[in-house]
Amino acid sequence: MLNHKTLTNLFLILLLSLQAVIGQENKITIHVNKAKDTISKHIYGHFAEHLGRGIYDGFYVGKTSEIPNINGIRKDVVEALRELEIPVLRWPGGCFAEQYQWRDGIGPVKDRPLVVNTFWGGVTEDNSFGTHEFLELCELLQTEPYIAVNIASGTVKDAYQWVEYVTSDKDSEITRLRRKNGRERPWDVKFWGIGNENWGCGGSMNAEYYTNVFKRFSTYCNAEYKIASGGIYDDLEWTKTFMTGITGTPGYLNIAHGLSYHYYTIVNNWEVKGSATDFVENEWFKSMQNTMKMEGNLEDHIAIMDEHDPDNTIALIADEWGTWYDVEPGTNPGFLYQQNTLRDALVAALGLNIFNNHSRRIKMANIAQTVNVLQAMILTSGNQMVKTPTFHVFRMFKVHQDALHLPSEVTTQNYKNDNSEIPALSVSASRDKSKNVNITIANVDPNRNLPTSIEIPGMENWGTITASIITSDKMNALNDFGKEELVQIQKFSDYRMNTSKIELNMPSKSVVLLSISDH
Repeated sequence: MLNHKTLTNLFLILLLSLQAVIGQENKITIHVNKAKDTISKHIYGHFAEHLGRGIYDGFYVGKTSEIPNINGIRKDVVEALRELEIPVLRWPGGCFAEQYQWRDGIGPVKDRPLVVNTFWGGVTEDNSFGTHEFLELCELLQTEPYIAVNIASGTVKDAYQWVEYVTSDKDSEITRLRRKNGRERPWDVKFWGIGNENWGCGGSMNAEYYTNVFKRFSTYCNAEYKIASGGIYDDLEWTKTFMTGITGTPGYLNIAHGLSYHYYTIVNNWEVKGSATDFVENEWFKSMQNTMKMEGNLEDHIAIMDEHDPDNTIALIADEWGTWYDVEPGTNPGFLYQQNTLRDALVAALGLNIFNNHSRRIKMANIAQTVNVLQAMILTSGNQMVKTPTFHVFRMFKVHQDALHLPSEVTTQNYKNDNSEIPALSVSASRDKSKNVNITIANVDPNRNLPTSIEIPGMENWGTITASIITSDKMNALNDFGKEELVQIQKFSDYRMNTSKIELNMPSKSVVLLSISDH
C-alpha cells in the first residue's frame, strides 16, 4: 500500500509535469553571428528520369505536337519551372541510367534505335529525347546539367567518350561526331554521376567492389565533378568502405568529389505504401516522422565522412529524395504517377530545412522527380498543367539558394499521435546577399496553432518584415486540372514585432517564410 509521503511525492511529480507541458514555450533563436557555411543553391536541385511520363508527355512532346513547344520541349513546363530558378537537373536516371547507351540518343531521330525500358513499365523507348535534347532543356531552364553515367551495362570507354562528346573542345572522332550532329562548341557540364544505386539496380555490387569500379571509371572520365553511388540509406558500412577506400587512394581528390545519398519517405511499407490523397491522420504523422528520421540518418553518414575526410572535400549529395506512395488508380504501376497534397508540401519543407541545416557537408539534393513522377513539381494531362503544393514550397524556399546559413535553436511543443510524438516545428534560416534574414518554419501538427517567439541576437537594425504562408483547410488538399489552386503561396500577417523579438502565431499544417530586412 502507498503511504502518505509516497502519494505526496507522486502528486508533486505529476503537478510539475503538467506545469511543464502547459508552460512549454515555442521559441526560435537565430544566431546571425555564428554563421559559417553557405547553403549551396544545388540543394534545390531536381531529377528527371526516363520513367513513366516524366520525360515524354512531361518535358518532351515532340516537334509535331499541337502543345506549344520549343524543338519538342513543352513551353508551359519550362516557363513554370523557371519560376523556381532550378539550379541543377539530374538525368537520365535513376535505374534507367544503368541500361542507357548514350549513342542511342544522338543523331537523326528517325535513325535512333528502339529499346525496351526494362526498369520502368517495360515500355518502348524511342530515344527521341537524348543528350542534345536534355542539354537544350537545361539551357532553356537556365540550369546546370547533372548526367549519370552507365557503369553497370556500359564500358569505361563508353563513359569517357560520353564525357568527351559533351565537354571537349579538342579535335577527335568523338567531337567531330558531335559537330556532325549539330553542336559546334561543347557544353559546360560540371556534374557527372559514376553509377546509380549500384548496390541494387546498378549491378548488385557490394561496397568494396563498387569502390574499385568507381575508381576505374572515374580515373578515365575527364570531368570536373564526379559523384559516387552511395549505399542503401541506412548502410553506414557502405559509406565507411567507400570513404576508407577512396581516401586511401593517391590523388583521390581528382576522382571523387561527392557521395550520393537516397532517401524516400514511405508511410507504411514498400509493398503497400498507401494512397497519395486518401489518407488518415496517422498516415500524415508517419510521413512527418519518417522524413524527420532522415536527419539522424544523414548525421550518421556525415560523421563517417568527417572521420575520413576532416577537410570536408567530398560532399554528400542527396540526389534522390521525396515521398513515394501507391500509384494513382488506373495508371501503369511502373510509371510511379502520384498526386501531390498539402502533406507533400510539409514533407518538402522538412527535407529542405534539414538539408539547409547540414549545408556544411550537403552540397546538392535532387527531389524525385520533376514532372509526373513521385513527388513532382508539375503534373500534366494533355495540354493542361498543374503546379503542385511541392512546387510552391520550392518557390518559397528559393530565397535560401547560395545564402549564408544561420544556425538556429528551436524549443517546440511536440505533435503527438497514438503513442508517438515528434517536434511540431522545423526551422532553417539564412542571410542573403542583400543582408535580409529569411526564416522558413514548418508546423507539422495538423490540429494546433503554435504561438511562437523568434529572437535574433546580433541583428542590430530591424527593418521591415514580409511574410507568406502555404496551408489549406484540409490535410489532403491538392491542386487539380482545370480548378483553382487550393494550395499556394499567400500573404501572412498573424505576427507582431517589438524591439527584441517577433511574436508569431504559427498556423497548423503550414509552412511560413519570414523575410526581415536589415536597415
